[in-house]
Amino acid sequence: MDLNDDGGGLAQVQHVVLVLSGKGGVGKSTMTTELALALLHAGKKVGILDVDLCGPSIPRMLSVGRPEVHQCDSGWVPVYTDASKSLALMSIGFLLENPDDAVVWRGPKKTALIGQFVSDVAWGELDYLLVDTPPGTSDEHLAVVENLRKHKVDGAILVTTPQAVSTGDVRREITFCKKIGLRILGIVENMSGFVCPHCSECSNIFSKGGGEELAKLTGSPFLGCVPLDPQLSTSVEQGEDFIKAFPESATFSAISNIAQAVLTSIENA
Repeated sequence: MDLNDDGGGLAQVQHVVLVLSGKGGVGKSTMTTELALALLHAGKKVGILDVDLCGPSIPRMLSVGRPEVHQCDSGWVPVYTDASKSLALMSIGFLLENPDDAVVWRGPKKTALIGQFVSDVAWGELDYLLVDTPPGTSDEHLAVVENLRKHKVDGAILVTTPQAVSTGDVRREITFCKKIGLRILGIVENMSGFVCPHCSECSNIFSKGGGEELAKLTGSPFLGCVPLDPQLSTSVEQGEDFIKAFPESATFSAISNIAQAVLTSIENA
């Protein structure tokens, strides 16, 4: 990562990772949030840039509400989720007058805001910045990549569910990454089985193994499976730290292993 004075708001950010999916509803924002928390508990200083402009859900997942965003000489000050300022967040959700407002914007306005988010947020020193993107391969994705081009982006994590409908869309996301020269850090298969809250048995509600098979077919690393877990769903809905609350669960182990695989891939590159 280039740490010179031309780095703007990302000058002191060591690693940048995009979280992508070609399809909505696969739990991409959930995975972004849980990976950020896993990295935080691994002793890293982490930031999340939420560029899902039409569906900014991460502020709720981290229970930060709608605080007023302040400015300093370096730009917008991100919202911190903890007193130690180890997890920072910037989202359009903080800039809307009403949380129910729809973002009815054409592409150029979205592109301009993403440019501001990349260059005008005073992130300070971060080990990792995770960029949560909307579904697809459209203006927002191109704007993120173009604005990050002067920085070293370590790669992308792709999130899918097991079904062929989802993996087909993610296959197109892989093509997008290859066309723009973005390294694929790996694929995560989310909602891979359902964990019973009573007996902890995991049942396959959807098909299983689609993400792993997609990784093999495309020559991409497979990072692991995360089950559909009611405890995780409740934690996300209530803005609680699942990683801290359920350290004995199989879902905790799955997320921790994925975070460790990402750390190993990036730091050994």
